[in-house]
Amino acid sequence: MSTFNVPKREEVSANNQAIFDNLESALGFVPNLYATYAHSENALQNYLNLSNAKTSLNAKQKEVVNLAVSEVNNCKYCLSAHTAIGKMNGFTEEQILELRAGQASFDSKLNALAGLAKNITENRGATSEATVANFLSEGWTKENLVDTIVLVGDKTISNYLHKTTDVPVDFPAVQALDEIEA
Repeated sequence: MSTFNVPKREEVSANNQAIFDNLESALGFVPNLYATYAHSENALQNYLNLSNAKTSLNAKQKEVVNLAVSEVNNCKYCLSAHTAIGKMNGFTEEQILELRAGQASFDSKLNALAGLAKNITENRGATSEATVANFLSEGWTKENLVDTIVLVGDKTISNYLHKTTDVPVDFPAVQALDEIEA
């Protein structure tokens, strides 16, 4: 159990309180992990700026990356959150399990994206040439490659924050892949 507290609105700075209000309005609640960023005066806004920045990847493609990266990094919080978001973006439960494993047998282009995200994360950026070549051969561009790397970094930040703080997961919890496949 976490000993790291999730700050409440009244415990954070005025700037972070305004962000909490915006999150509450947009999402209906302030996710615990976002609230945890608010221990810092600047981290929550900085993270949201990065996470919401313009990219060549659409929302569904971003979830492919988020799921593959969070699985490699074994982040229960982000796996739970992005499973819910993945479903909102039209992925089935079975497709989400594949994406978590870094694969997408249902779509060759998404398969290349999932494989790239997994390979980048597993190899800490020392991505295999074959993985990059496969990604580009599926019609992705160098812009997509760079944007995927930025998104891997974005998701890794949240994965590390949760793994360090272990704040409670406030999304429907998901099982580990090895428990599902066993």
